[in-house]
Amino acid sequence: VQLQASGGGLVQAGGSLRLSCAASLRSFSLYSMGWFRQAPGKERDFVASISWTGSSPDYADSVKGRFTISRDDAKKMVYLQMSSLKPEDTAVYYCAADRGSGGSYYSKYNYWGQGTLVTVSS
Repeated sequence: VQLQASGGGLVQAGGSLRLSCAASLRSFSLYSMGWFRQAPGKERDFVASISWTGSSPDYADSVKGRFTISRDDAKKMVYLQMSSLKPEDTAVYYCAADRGSGGSYYSKYNYWGQGTLVTVSS
């Protein structure tokens, strides 16, 4: 398994969760990482990404100011801190790795985790 996402669960609206993604990729520090989500019956959407340098994190407009992506190359981990959660944030969240610049297009990413379910109740 190259990527393993965890940390999902049930939370009330306004609450917080932190998702984690453990990577077993060689040269992890050279991968840009992303988080995507897929709600039932919908397409997979971009949430956030962080480049292999750790600079210039990017966020979907719907999560800006509420979510924060970060990485710890020494631990080969990527995190998504989610706060002020809304029912519309309910989805399966996937972490992904790109041996390049990453970004918001899911087709760029070579490796995907299995997903972790986040459910936000109103």
